[in-house]
Amino acid sequence: MISYYSQETKIGKFTIFEENGAIIRAVFPVLSVSTNGCRYAKTLAITEAFKQLTEFLDGKRTVFDLKLEPKGTPFQKRVWAELMKIPYGKTVSYQDIAVAIGNSKACRAVGLANNKNPIPIFIPCHRVIGNNGKMVGYAGGLDCKKSLLEIEQVIQ
Repeated sequence: MISYYSQETKIGKFTIFEENGAIIRAVFPVLSVSTNGCRYAKTLAITEAFKQLTEFLDGKRTVFDLKLEPKGTPFQKRVWAELMKIPYGKTVSYQDIAVAIGNSKACRAVGLANNKNPIPIFIPCHRVIGNNGKMVGYAGGLDCKKSLLEIEQVIQ
């Protein structure tokens, strides 16, 4: 059974989904969320995820220690695994991710996979920027992306 819980954070009301003790989805306040067939419950995994998210947003956590199980295609999972390697306080380009997964021509596909990241912040897609060094698209909105990068002191 999939459980979910919504809670206010510094970036608004965030919703986290859990299944079998693993975080499977996190939804930004600006996005609509479907909870059909899910149970509203603050499980241990969700409680820990919100605790760590709060610590991150307060600038007190640089690495998440959660069981994450994003659902996606094999390609998307490769991209998301590469996103997990981006250190706190650093940014990379879509091109960098494409090269890292062994397909330097896959920039656009990497961007699409990044956009489909079901567990943003925990899988740090906010650390990916355009090849020109500018912030581009973010499911939570560019203001949110900017705030997250400010927390990590990537931008001031």
